[in-house]
Amino acid sequence: MGPSFNEQFEQHDAWRRDFARRLRQLSEWLSSHELMDESVRERLQRLEEQVRTDKIMVAFVAEFSRGKSELINAIFFAGYGRRIMPASAGRTTMCPTELGYDAALAPSLRLLPIETRLLPKGLADWRATPERWLEIALDANDGEQIAAAIGKVAETERVSVDEARALGFWHDELPEENPPQTAEGLVEVPRWRHAIINLPHPLLQHGLVILDTPGLNAVGAEPELTVNLIPQAHAVVFILAADTGVTRSDLAIWREHLIDTADSAEARLVVLNKIDTLWDTLSSAQEVQAQLERQRQTSAETLGVSPEQVLLVSAQKGLVAKISCDDIMLETSGLPELEDALAEGIMGRRQSILRSAIGVALAGVNAETSRVLNIRRRDLDDQMIELGSLRGKNIAVISAMRQRIEQESEEFGHCAAKIHAVRAVHLKLLREIFGRLGAKALKGTLAGLTQALRQRGLKIGVKKQYAETFEQLRGVLDHAQASATEIHAMLAGTFRQLNAEFGFSLQVPPVLQLDQFMLDLVRIERGHVQYLGVGNTLKLVQPEFAERLARALSTRLRAVFESAANDLELWSNSATAQLDAQLRERKRSFSRRIEAVDRIQAAASGLEERIAEIEDGERSLDSLGLRLQSLTESLLTFSERAPNLALPEPA
Repeated sequence: MGPSFNEQFEQHDAWRRDFARRLRQLSEWLSSHELMDESVRERLQRLEEQVRTDKIMVAFVAEFSRGKSELINAIFFAGYGRRIMPASAGRTTMCPTELGYDAALAPSLRLLPIETRLLPKGLADWRATPERWLEIALDANDGEQIAAAIGKVAETERVSVDEARALGFWHDELPEENPPQTAEGLVEVPRWRHAIINLPHPLLQHGLVILDTPGLNAVGAEPELTVNLIPQAHAVVFILAADTGVTRSDLAIWREHLIDTADSAEARLVVLNKIDTLWDTLSSAQEVQAQLERQRQTSAETLGVSPEQVLLVSAQKGLVAKISCDDIMLETSGLPELEDALAEGIMGRRQSILRSAIGVALAGVNAETSRVLNIRRRDLDDQMIELGSLRGKNIAVISAMRQRIEQESEEFGHCAAKIHAVRAVHLKLLREIFGRLGAKALKGTLAGLTQALRQRGLKIGVKKQYAETFEQLRGVLDHAQASATEIHAMLAGTFRQLNAEFGFSLQVPPVLQLDQFMLDLVRIERGHVQYLGVGNTLKLVQPEFAERLARALSTRLRAVFESAANDLELWSNSATAQLDAQLRERKRSFSRRIEAVDRIQAAASGLEERIAEIEDGERSLDSLGLRLQSLTESLLTFSERAPNLALPEPA
């Protein structure tokens, strides 16, 4: 058996922290040798931030009473020797709950009151309004105190039918989905809309984020959860009860909120929990296993997944086994198999994404830095030829050369002015792109759909408006792609001219492709369109629900467009940084050439000294080039190997 999920997560964390440290050392080495231009700095900073703050979210989704919270306790919190998440009879998670760790904040439980659903503000906005959350301090060393505090996520309150309707928990047109009423006509609803637990648990410190979701009624009433949070999870664990298999409400959650895509199918795990309820002393072990296998096959067929993705587990027995150190019971519980699947699926997928990002970023750093070294090398070669021609020449020849260098420098000043003019056009085109991708423009694009969702009664024509809106959104990205291609063509023409006139070695990076963001739009549209189907027609009648749906969509799209704008900015900076670097190096070259001629005029030995300095400089550049290649190759190799592999430190 390979390393457990916990062990693999710790190894991944050690690997990324070590990699981030080595990346910082590379940055310091580049700076110390004046090889860190703005583009390289931004690439390395982004990569370091991505590696250092990499989060892995695992969403646990299930209908009520499937043992979801107990499974979270068994996998992540058995070390406390007790339950941390409420999982006893009659006590379960009633609101979406995030567990993670931010070292900048004290250990705490933060709870957002359910009444905030009535206000025109999305969940993302409430995160930036700490005063509206109830905060309870947690003692990281006291499992009993933590469990007592976190028990509040199971709290409910009783409200009138009108209040329940406004909050999204009562539907006049769907009586079968409504909670029961008390004798006084009140309805029980969750007390809290969202919970965030900040806890220095080892796995949470390593960057794990656990998303614990409530049942179907609560999930469907919070579109921001299903449109934004669950789709962004790196893995989803969907829990069923082994004795019942896939019920109608289970199937509703799966079909409406866990739609598989080609690239996410392997990150969907189905758990048939509570297999111990089928352990029967009157049946043989073989008969029990056969019954479980039949349930596994049936569940896989119903959900449309492979049987290998359906795992047989007893979370309760697994938790007890871990606490009592009963290896036989632990193996029987099926928990180690689930942990192995989580480790392989989540960690492998996430490390693959990081390694791809590392490869792209380091290739860019290597190319841009090598280009600077080549500029310096060519300038030294030119100076060597120039100085070699002065051997044996009189003062008049040397003076004439100084005048020629000054003239070249003056002519080069006109080149700088031309570059600034090109950059002005470049920046104008960029501002136009950023304007189209900005929040204000996005709000305008969504105006028609938002209005359609806010109309009273049945949302006539909303599906058509939805399709038209996404067509417009794709048009925005198409326009951004066309503008990026136009900028690329303009820079390519300018670079060719500058290379020919001034001997530069400018090269425009390949045109940025926005295909990934177009794919994001397809995923959002496919995941969001579920709310426009016949099954949700009556829910959409409620203005509060429709408003939350519109806010959730806006938040998700804003994140996509902001990411596209950030990538465009990085691509643009990569191109313009070459201009800055070559202008800077050429100006430095003029200064050195004039300084060398002045030294030659002042002393007979000045010429040979300067030639010797250039030879030393060329050897130094060769050494820097080899060192740069060694450092970047070591980082790439490190990203492919085991986390604890030691590699040479940058000198």
